[in-house]
Amino acid sequence: MTLQCSAYIATSLDGFIAGEGGDLSWLDDANALVPKGEDCGFSAFMDSIDYLVMGRNTYEKILSFGQWVYSKPVIVLSSRYLSIPDHLKDKVTASSQPIQALCEKLSRQGAKRLYIDGGFTIRSFIEARLLTDIEITLIPTVIGKGIPLFSGLAQKQQFTLLDTKVYDFGFVQLKYGLEYGS
Repeated sequence: MTLQCSAYIATSLDGFIAGEGGDLSWLDDANALVPKGEDCGFSAFMDSIDYLVMGRNTYEKILSFGQWVYSKPVIVLSSRYLSIPDHLKDKVTASSQPIQALCEKLSRQGAKRLYIDGGFTIRSFIEARLLTDIEITLIPTVIGKGIPLFSGLAQKQQFTLLDTKVYDFGFVQLKYGLEYGS
């Protein structure tokens, strides 16, 4: 399988992707630092993917924003029934199949690159040895408590630095490839 499974995510300096209870207000504060027109490479990243794969919690958080922002097809991983609003039925599907089987299916259908989003889903792809690369944008904020990006991994994981970008407004992007031993 030649499918690339990529994560693109922001973390606080202390490694959190959300505050307590999934609070993302710290990202709103961080976005106020970003000059108008700068998206830190997100549009180019989105242009490079075929599908976005996320977990149920991430999907429900995005739904709470009120406006759907993704033009690419979204697959929500969930072992339970997932309610999809009528206006999103042509954009969002649910899958309860194992992620290896899902990746194989998407690869057979011609997908080349998936965007893997959400802490639990990213960790699941790492555990399944499917995540190929991750781009982490470090935000110059310390949250103290919340949802950590890598908490709960069952084994040590080696990363190889592929690229670094430093922004004048304090963000640092680190792109890593993942190395899986035998």
